[in-house]
This record gives sequence, C-alpha cells and structure tokens, in this order.
Amino acid sequence: MTDTIQHNKYVELQYKVRDAKTGQELTGVDFPLGYVHGVNDVLSSQVMAELEGRAAGETLAVELDCHKLFGPRDESLVITDRIDNVPEEYREVGTTIVMENAQGDRKTFLVTRMDEKTLTIDGNNPLCGRDVVFELEVLTVRDATEAEIAAGGKLEPRPELSGVKPVPL
Repeated sequence: MTDTIQHNKYVELQYKVRDAKTGQELTGVDFPLGYVHGVNDVLSSQVMAELEGRAAGETLAVELDCHKLFGPRDESLVITDRIDNVPEEYREVGTTIVMENAQGDRKTFLVTRMDEKTLTIDGNNPLCGRDVVFELEVLTVRDATEAEIAAGGKLEPRPELSGVKPVPL
C-alpha cells in the first residue's frame, strides 16, 4: 500500500513559486524540503491542506492570493537611504537585514535596489500583493520516526570527527 501524506508522516518535496500573471519563477528549492506533516507547518495552511492525501510521485499546483496571506503592501516598510549610511556587508541586492526596534520586535528587510548613491530595503514579504502558484512535487512519504516527530523534520547525522580532539572549556 502506498503511503499518503497525513499527520505524523515524514514528507520530502520540491517546489517552485511562480507569479500567476507572468509565469515568472519567483523562488523555489533545488534540494528536498523535509518535514513531518501536521507537526511542522513549513508552508501555508492552504498548501498543507492540498498536500493531504497525496503520495510520492504526485505533482500539484496550488494558487495562492498572497494578499490574504501577508496582507496589503505597506509602503512605509520601503526605505531608501544614502549608500554611505549603509555598512558594506549590506550593499548587495538580495541581502537580508534583520532590524530590531526599541521594544525588541524584529523585522526582516530585503535589499531590493541599489545604485551609486542610494540603497533601498523593503520589509514587506517578497510575495506580498501577488497571486502566485506553488508547483510541488512529492518525493517521499513514509512513517516519521519518534525522533523526527519530536524535531518536526529529518534529523541530520552529526559529522564524523575522528582525529579531532575536544577543546577544554
């Protein structure tokens, strides 16, 4: 009998996210994403619900309205500043910057534009305001081990450290 995705099943899948209007690939994973279904909700609840009952080898496309997922774009989260005010390590499009306010709340920003004089960061989710299609391929479905259930996903083996002496603390 073929295992199907349900609570406490270990699942590996690959996915791509495409803009529903243009078909442009926005993001994806080139390596298997592994999780325990119903324990670790790594994707949106709508995607997780569509995966329920699927088996290895199946592919599916799930349309999502990211306006509902992430809310409307907030233009106050788009900040442009003189590049001289930005540390060197953040001067590359695609770099993420985690900022913290006086209350200790953290927000992740993405460097979206840069020229010789200015740099722009955006705190909106990159999918915000878009209609997207998640294209998923189910690679593996099996019973999760107790340790995987406790961890919410696959346990990676510790690296072999033969010949390495521990450093005293």
